[in-house]
Amino acid sequence: MTRAQDAFEDLLRRKGLRLTTPRRAIVDAIVSAKEHFTADRLEERLRRRGVRVAKATIYRTLAVLVEGGFLEAHDFGGGPTFYEPMVDRAHHDHMVCVGCGRITEFSCAEIEALQEEQARAHRFTPVTHSLKIFGLCERCARRNADAVGPRRLPGPAGARPAAPPSGPTRARPR
Repeated sequence: MTRAQDAFEDLLRRKGLRLTTPRRAIVDAIVSAKEHFTADRLEERLRRRGVRVAKATIYRTLAVLVEGGFLEAHDFGGGPTFYEPMVDRAHHDHMVCVGCGRITEFSCAEIEALQEEQARAHRFTPVTHSLKIFGLCERCARRNADAVGPRRLPGPAGARPAAPPSGPTRARPR
């Protein structure tokens, strides 16, 4: 058993839960994950291994893993929650391609220092943070080089501007 699996088993015991065969299969699949994943992708991976686990068990186990700090849950906009194993992983940030969905991890000491400086300047004590940059990867940028018009990005800052009405408009009755 790996250190992550041992630690998960300890967490379950502290919460009064058992390490059942389905939970062990979920943890094994997560430990072997090399990229961000969704609950649906996790279920598919388990099914390919010949393991049937109820969707509710998957979601409950993911919630326990997030609560215990073994996973981080990410909202990359416009879709399902992505999960990322965090055991033995250093802090990092994400770039998300809005064209193909590719997620690129990066670390930048200068960005971290600037965030700390801004927190001090505003007398703010950060507990945690998450930086997500939404844009186009090199491949999608090349493919879309000829496209015109504003791009729709996730979240309120990236909402597409409303198009002006075409044709005559009528006032609403009061």
